Amino acid sequence: MESASILRYLEGKTILVTGGTGFLGMVFLEKILRVQPDVKKIYLLLRASDTKSATKRMNNEIIGKELFRVLKEKRGADFDSFISEKVVALPGDVTSENLGVKDLKVYNEIQIIFNCAATTNFDERYDIALDVNTFGVLHAIDFALKCSKLDMFLHVSTAYVCGERGGLLLEDSSSMDEMIKQMTKFDFEAVEKKLVKEKLNELKAQGASHEVITNTMKDFGIERFLSIHYLIFQN
Repeated sequence: MESASILRYLEGKTILVTGGTGFLGMVFLEKILRVQPDVKKIYLLLRASDTKSATKRMNNEIIGKELFRVLKEKRGADFDSFISEKVVALPGDVTSENLGVKDLKVYNEIQIIFNCAATTNFDERYDIALDVNTFGVLHAIDFALKCSKLDMFLHVSTAYVCGERGGLLLEDSSSMDEMIKQMTKFDFEAVEKKLVKEKLNELKAQGASHEVITNTMKDFGIERFLSIHYLIFQN
């Protein structure tokens, strides 16, 4: 899709962005507001207890950043009113069902979902990585299926997925097809949630410190990766 057609496509659209406090989410938000000010509305899903807290996070951790300096200069005195009109902080969390969203009217408004919420810590605890990077995506997809006007669901897996390769890299679905075929042989979500719960309960019963729990859950993630990789590619 050419740049001009992308701008035309975004005109009048209502978008939901997850991961808005991350570097990619912030760049995405700023770019759309700057080059396509006629976007209808952008909802930012932010971890917060209520709308007031979510709005405060948005202003402090996103809109107040240096990244928005050019847009502020471009909009001038109407910057604040422009942001108020176009951007809405939506309290929620990708680790919760329905993304933790309580405002049901958004289901009838959202046309595009840009899902880039993730933990990018390469040494993350397994339970946290699983909740955000795996089940978080499932929650986002389930949410999308309830959006009556949805036109596009765009998921960003990781900024590092291409490694050191350059140029245009097309997706190879062959390995994914095989992975899906193997994954259907067991209930991944149920199995992994059960294993994580058992491991955490075991550690708590032992009176393990926070540091021990953290290190153990990191190692457990590597253990589960090797087991699942063997299941998919060796069976």
